[in-house]
Amino acid sequence: MVYLLVGIAGIFGASLRYLMGLPFKDTLVYGFPIATFLTNMIGCFVLGWFTTFLPKIKFLSPSFITALGTGLVGSFTTFSTFSVETVRLMMESKWGIAVIYILLSLWGGLLFSLLGYRAGMLYKRDGGMEES
Repeated sequence: MVYLLVGIAGIFGASLRYLMGLPFKDTLVYGFPIATFLTNMIGCFVLGWFTTFLPKIKFLSPSFITALGTGLVGSFTTFSTFSVETVRLMMESKWGIAVIYILLSLWGGLLFSLLGYRAGMLYKRDGGMEES
């Protein structure tokens, strides 16, 4: 059953990824691939949030949580596109943009994952907000 759920969620994640790229089609800011970068930062935040928040929802099965994290977010984010775009920048001798893209993606991804993780930690299992 988990395989089916992951597959269905993957269809939605891949469709969302495609829709996310449409407004930015062929839009590069000084050669910077903004659509992939934004998609991956959103995905990092959402996966961090899902990881800490979804298990607190009593009626969600572990299979459904796996489907959302692996299927939906996994197919929404795109490491392969990031890699190909980075190589393309290097092949076009846009080394500065390539290095900026790599560093922003790495550190931005970690930051957004942390922010999502922390956002998920704000909610207690009983549905209320955690007190600081």
